[in-house]
Amino acid sequence: MATAGKVIKCKAAVAWEAGKPLSIEEVEVAPPQAMEVRLKILYTALCHTDVYFWEAKGQTPVFPRIFGHEAGGIVESVGEGVTELSPGDHVLPVFTGECGDCRHCLSEESNLCDLLRINTDRGAMIGDGQTRFTARGGQPVYHFLGTSTFSEYTVVHVGCVAKIHPAAPLDKVCVLSCGISTGFGATVNVAKPPKGCTVAIFGLGAVGLAAMEGARISGASRIIGVDLNPAKFELAKKFGCTDFVNPKDYDKPVQQVIIEMTNGGVDRSVECTGNAAAMISAFECVHDGWGVAVLVGVAGKDAAFKTHPTNFLNERTLRGTFFGNYKPRTDLPGVVEMYMNKELELEKFITHSVPFSEINTAFDLMLSGESLRCIIRMED
Repeated sequence: MATAGKVIKCKAAVAWEAGKPLSIEEVEVAPPQAMEVRLKILYTALCHTDVYFWEAKGQTPVFPRIFGHEAGGIVESVGEGVTELSPGDHVLPVFTGECGDCRHCLSEESNLCDLLRINTDRGAMIGDGQTRFTARGGQPVYHFLGTSTFSEYTVVHVGCVAKIHPAAPLDKVCVLSCGISTGFGATVNVAKPPKGCTVAIFGLGAVGLAAMEGARISGASRIIGVDLNPAKFELAKKFGCTDFVNPKDYDKPVQQVIIEMTNGGVDRSVECTGNAAAMISAFECVHDGWGVAVLVGVAGKDAAFKTHPTNFLNERTLRGTFFGNYKPRTDLPGVVEMYMNKELELEKFITHSVPFSEINTAFDLMLSGESLRCIIRMED
């Protein structure tokens, strides 16, 4: 492309300080360096993780910053050493990576790349420690999760870019680069519910509903949704929910309620809240002998998980997962194909859509609990 090797001026939504509305303004995006790719972002979505760090609740607040990490776009240019991607390729940038060379990448059992695993503190590129964004007056603007998709152009390490089928609609599959894959993969890759089994899903936000979608596709005969908001049951039915349990409706632990409902416990459970008490309930509600509980939610730094060792002795299994155990570059193209083959439904996750100029509306919708996923159209 004519812009290859040159600085690109474009619009980006810059967060200048915590909790304040993003400002749409012109930034300069430097060319990609070795093992980097510059992307033209066409669609991006807002994830709760963006909001969490925008509110400066994360470990190390870094501002000014360009947030955004769920997106779909096209390769504009590539840096030295990049052979897997070419200008024009349709891609999903991902907040975690796959270098292809470390022990984790070479293992079939892990997606925790030594080089490119998620780093919420880093605000610059891993190659040289510099940012590729500058704003007015030449001020550096920092990256977020190595993606920074709230910009018309962004620079990403090649290991954090999944090449997908060019016919896949980017305004739909962009949601697969974070939350939906995290929840869906937790069920199908980690919990692996047998057909006809019972499954409990704790937390019915976007990630929990994606986990529920995984249970539905797997052929679970009974799917129990657990949430403190009763209004979520109606929506959850679209994802296969057959029963709804609100812990506030009972004067006994929710795990006991579920055990009584299911003649001894569910076969599988997936926890998507990040609340330590919910994690314990998710584990203790699975059936002895074969029950598997999978923890997806991210707990607070001081949280503790406490359960009696007998629960393990009685052959209950507790599993953890990160990004649904998907290797970004290797596995995401296949998840996109599932959508294209109508095996996986994405439209029901997308509740709103706004032009880039109204990106702050997406934050309002998420903060009010009105949206699951709001698509931000970069070219409108």
